[in-house]
Parts: sequence; C-alpha cells; structure tokens
Amino acid sequence: MPQIKGAIKRVRQNYKVTPENSAKKSAMRTAIKQAEQAARENADNKETLFNEAVRAIDMAESKGLIHKNKAARDKSRLSKVVAK
Repeated sequence: MPQIKGAIKRVRQNYKVTPENSAKKSAMRTAIKQAEQAARENADNKETLFNEAVRAIDMAESKGLIHKNKAARDKSRLSKVVAK
C-alpha cells in the first residue's frame, strides 16, 4: 500500500476508472465486430452499425483509451469491409 498521499489518491482513482475504461473498450470492440458482421452479411442496417462503430472508435480515441493511429487504422479497415 502506498504511503504518499498522492499515490493513495491515484490508487483510489484507478480502482474507479479501470472498470469504466475496460467497459468502454469492450463496447468499442463489440461495435466493430457487429459492423463487420453486418457488412459481410450485407445486412440492411450495415451503414447504421458502421456509423455507431466509428463513433465508438472516436470516443475511445478522445478519452485516451486508444492511440490516434490505432483509431485511424480501425476506421480504415472497417470502411474497407463495409465498402465491399
């Protein structure tokens, strides 16, 4: 257990924030998978799912959960799958 006041505070903050960040990353991955599956099956709602996935990626990037290059790479790959 840390002795320094600031370190104790960081432990408290990490205890609260880590599950939230994990949930947001998981939701992003789920949105990407759903959009890819809809694109492969040529579903009616593939554009909607694509937009939701891009929004999830952008939100994760803006919150610092993923790097901006990873966000760009994921969006590029996803748009390539949807375009086919």
